[in-house]
Amino acid sequence: MKKLLCALCMAALAAPLAAQDDPAPTENAPENSIVVTAQRSGAPMWTIDTPSGTIILVGEIRAIPKTTPWQPDRLEDATKAADRVILGAKPKISPGDVLRLMFSGSKFTKLPDKTVASQYLTPEQWARLSMLGEAHDEDYSRQSFLITSFEMLRKELRFNRNTARDASDVVKDAAEKADVPITRAATLRGEDIIDNLADAPPTAHIPCLTSAMDALETGPDIVEQRGADWRRYDIPAVMANPLEQALGRCWPWADETLGSELRTIWVDRIAEASAVKGTTLAVVPLRVLAESDGVLDQLALRGFDIAGPAWK
Repeated sequence: MKKLLCALCMAALAAPLAAQDDPAPTENAPENSIVVTAQRSGAPMWTIDTPSGTIILVGEIRAIPKTTPWQPDRLEDATKAADRVILGAKPKISPGDVLRLMFSGSKFTKLPDKTVASQYLTPEQWARLSMLGEAHDEDYSRQSFLITSFEMLRKELRFNRNTARDASDVVKDAAEKADVPITRAATLRGEDIIDNLADAPPTAHIPCLTSAMDALETGPDIVEQRGADWRRYDIPAVMANPLEQALGRCWPWADETLGSELRTIWVDRIAEASAVKGTTLAVVPLRVLAESDGVLDQLALRGFDIAGPAWK
């Protein structure tokens, strides 16, 4: 059950891309060796020059295919030279949360009160889900739409297989080894996460389900294409990828309460970092940075001078 909760919490996809030359420093970026080193990792990022320092925003996608040729060791080097690091929200799971899941786990994995999927979906949606179930030898009729969506992406599309290290893991490990202070954008209580998910009706997860079906039907090529576009800094293409679309339309990101909070905290943390001296390196989910009215849009509205790839 603890694995189930962790999976739910984190739920915050072309041919292999040929190796590329190190990217040149972003135009108008601060003349800062840490920035140059970070940019040479190949991860898309944005820099903000403040009166007292620099903020580096690394746009992260999870489950980068191993075929994506980026250089995490250079991001490690940049992290070790930074003054501080900001990483994403971390769920705080207590023994009571695990026990609660053990005794009510079916509430999160099954549709309520012995209802079936066809009672919530349109005839077209149900026919589509049934067809995919038959094709993959799965029975989705009683399963939670959220769990079904995750299974389609992880088990059938296999987007999280044969992956490289995520940027947040690279930065976290390097910062710990170099004793660089780490701040979490927020700490989310397991109790709040469970309550938020328990209160969501099955219909709230239908957009997630339809997007997961879109991704599965499009086919496995989207997995490597997403990584290739990320490495090419083609941010609009990453955001339009059916896999990224599906991940962004699923809980917790699509939830009005939790998703909104996860976005707001980033704007606040970055604004706070702009007032301190030195270099701050933050690893931020790309969908949170680059979506319409996302973090980059909000920072631009606040008057921050942002250098980096076009995000829309």
